[in-house]
Amino acid sequence: MELTTRRAGWPPADGPAAPNDEHKQTRRDTILTITENAATEIRNLIDLPQAPDGAGVRIANDPAEDALTLSLAAMPAEDDTVLDSDGARVFLDARATTLLDDKMLDAVKDPSGDVQFAIDEQSA
Repeated sequence: MELTTRRAGWPPADGPAAPNDEHKQTRRDTILTITENAATEIRNLIDLPQAPDGAGVRIANDPAEDALTLSLAAMPAEDDTVLDSDGARVFLDARATTLLDDKMLDAVKDPSGDVQFAIDEQSA
């Protein structure tokens, strides 16, 4: 599955940055693996009529709960890392990017047909 990674706001709209520009991307390309099931369910969500163009699923830190939250987002926040897996867009805040490094996002339907997203270790 094709997975591309970039920081929100990068590359700049006016073209590539100069070699010494402070906006260089330094992370390696693999952060979070998105399974085919998860990609399909994310595309189903962002293809809903009420979802704006460029929408995605955002995974962010919730310090009050000491947990990560997953929600539909119209666009990434300024410092989010943006993952795109064949049109399934995932926005990760800085804490989620750190916690989900080398993890896998999957999705399954429970017996009632509701989609449940899960984070697992990547299989070897």
